[in-house]
Amino acid sequence: MMQFKIKTLKNTSILLTFFLSGLVAVNAQQTKIDGVAVVVGKNIVLDSDIDKFKQEVEVRSEGKIQISNCEMLEELMQQKLLAHHGIIDSVVVSQPDIDSKVQRSIAYFTKEYGSEEKVIKAYGFNDIEDLKKELARVQAENILIEKEQLKITEKVDVTPEEIRVYFKGLKDKNELPEIPAQVEIAQLVLNAEPTKEENDRIINKLNQIKKHVEAGASFKLKAIINSDDPSVSQNSGNMGVITKETNFVKEFKEIAFSLEEGQISEPFKSPFGYHIILLNKIRGNGRDVSHILMQPEIADDKLKETKGAIENIVKDIKNGKITFEEAVKKFSEEDETKNNGGLIINPYTQETTFELTRMPPDLFGRISELKQGDLSDIFYDETREGEKMYKVILLKKKTDTHKANLVDDYVRLQEFALAKKKEEVIVKWSNEKIEETYIKLGNDYKDCVFKKDWKKENK
Repeated sequence: MMQFKIKTLKNTSILLTFFLSGLVAVNAQQTKIDGVAVVVGKNIVLDSDIDKFKQEVEVRSEGKIQISNCEMLEELMQQKLLAHHGIIDSVVVSQPDIDSKVQRSIAYFTKEYGSEEKVIKAYGFNDIEDLKKELARVQAENILIEKEQLKITEKVDVTPEEIRVYFKGLKDKNELPEIPAQVEIAQLVLNAEPTKEENDRIINKLNQIKKHVEAGASFKLKAIINSDDPSVSQNSGNMGVITKETNFVKEFKEIAFSLEEGQISEPFKSPFGYHIILLNKIRGNGRDVSHILMQPEIADDKLKETKGAIENIVKDIKNGKITFEEAVKKFSEEDETKNNGGLIINPYTQETTFELTRMPPDLFGRISELKQGDLSDIFYDETREGEKMYKVILLKKKTDTHKANLVDDYVRLQEFALAKKKEEVIVKWSNEKIEETYIKLGNDYKDCVFKKDWKKENK
């Protein structure tokens, strides 16, 4: 997302995204009692919050956003005001919503740092469960804030005339935003699946391990020798205590909660491979479990066969025998993109477009030299769950960096105009709610000059 001079709700959402990392860092590393910067309703902002969030915004924006302590505090007060009234307005935050956000956050952090272990170390947590608990707390508040914003602005809309006036106002002030180079990409994916014989071999091996443990062998030792879980070297297969709310795959939790103490499950399949679970102990609503994960091997012949199949599909696309979209619908094996022509959704904006210079480096390298309508080279990829596949990417659309105009950027200008109008509604709502909300500023911030009347001086 871009930044420009007019403050909009999009700017606020950018800060919220940055705050996620800041909140985790603050809560994980804070070792002393901080001074209280402000109390808004029942919500507290600490001095360390301001420092951490300010630093996070500057780092994440690559220095493009410079913000003072007073400006940072006002942003935080705005979020706490929304959160406070979200509770008063009985805004519902569901556990599935929180779990989904936590999962995406873990995936984002893992991609940035390289592994879950490195994320845990970077943020000073004891283990992944501690990190997930903190992320759940942070995301619960973020969702509360987002839903309260939506509630306040749900009836706001803009007309074509308002969009035209908005554009003209920016143009007259020479403040038209620069639209960065963007791309829209789609992919076709063929998975290299293990053979039935290989799956049967893995299941038989797990059944054999199960019998040995039931006869007295050490589950821990069997896990160390056999498990394909990368964390086995640290935990010997023990996953700790999980609950029904723990962010594990559904198949794993269902089996874990069906066992009696000391019982070992039958082999079962999850997106990660095949498992057996040992229920060590029932602890209230939790289950202390260990597992062994085994992932079927995919023979070189199968990989060559998959690559050959996608090469034939690409050849037919280039020869005009089938369109890319038709090929995706007929052949692609990626559930997320199969039914939308292969379009890849930007995980950070939930849109179909990517800013070219902000794409993941590996993806950028594959499409940066392509022209609109070009196909990338076929390439091999695999997921952290062990799935192996071949892919080809189509560069569906590419726009160069340019000043916004009504012809090419009408939809984006509509978004900007709507965001500005929503921000005006939020400002009006905030000014009204500030008057009826308990707010107490710390002494260090009483000299701040705010945009809103947080000091309640203008009664």
